[in-house]
Amino acid sequence: MQKEASMSGCPFSSGVSTPVPNTETSEDMSTSHIVQDEKAQLDFSQSMSYGDYLQLDAILNAQKTLSPDHNEMLFIIQHQTSELWMKLMRHELKAAMAHMDADELPDAFKMLARVSQIMGQLVHAWDVLATMTPPEYSAIRPYLAQSSGFQSWQYRCIEFSMGNKNANMLMPHSHRPDLHAVVEKAYCAPSLYDVSLKLLARRGLAVPNTYLERDWRQAYAANAEVEEAWLVVYRNHKQYWDLYQLGEELTDLEDAFRLWRFRHLTTVERVIGFKRGTGGTGGVSYLRKMLDVVLFPEIWSLRTSL
Repeated sequence: MQKEASMSGCPFSSGVSTPVPNTETSEDMSTSHIVQDEKAQLDFSQSMSYGDYLQLDAILNAQKTLSPDHNEMLFIIQHQTSELWMKLMRHELKAAMAHMDADELPDAFKMLARVSQIMGQLVHAWDVLATMTPPEYSAIRPYLAQSSGFQSWQYRCIEFSMGNKNANMLMPHSHRPDLHAVVEKAYCAPSLYDVSLKLLARRGLAVPNTYLERDWRQAYAANAEVEEAWLVVYRNHKQYWDLYQLGEELTDLEDAFRLWRFRHLTTVERVIGFKRGTGGTGGVSYLRKMLDVVLFPEIWSLRTSL
């Protein structure tokens, strides 16, 4: 009976035995010959490798956890990768404004579009951090002391370049004269929107002189004459096609920036609720107020008049 049962297999298998997969890898199935046939370089003892070019040793050894908690690695990598993307944003914004000053708009548009896409990448990055639960964050919070993303000097440079000027935001960097100088330079320079208005004026559009030569350290204030200049562009977009495209690039940029801020807000509310942030702000309350900041006001208000 035992012999008969073994031959018939499992009583629920309809008598059909399951074939045993062949674990032997034939030469035809192996990928080793593909690497050889393609003549891939395998010896880097005398040449620069991928890791050498990207300096991966330095990057991958920069995650220094302070707590014993497993989830701190996520917290560190989330913020370090954000800083890398922000470095690229600063690089692109600076170049875009230089091209706009030189009336080289196609190049500027390419760079502004890239900045918008980077912001989209950062929006999705919050989804990863949102997998951290409140108890998990509470386990690492004491080890953060007063360090906070509020103190990111690169983010501050980006905000200044986008036109959100605030002298108080220079203070968190006063302990680092080298970084303070970089942030202060962005604070004192014309913003992306200032450069845009100068471009409109060079094209013969009626932008008030007070908006072409002003104290760039001051926050931008909306102006009816500036809105009218943009309305001329939008109502005659075939005549002013590149300026019309500039207006839409600015719209894309601020739209992406708002989404980035909003996702930051919802992630913070999800992870810490309404506790105060490690940097001293009200956390969620501060981030909600920042959502009300409009960077390119006439680009939005003109749409009601079209």
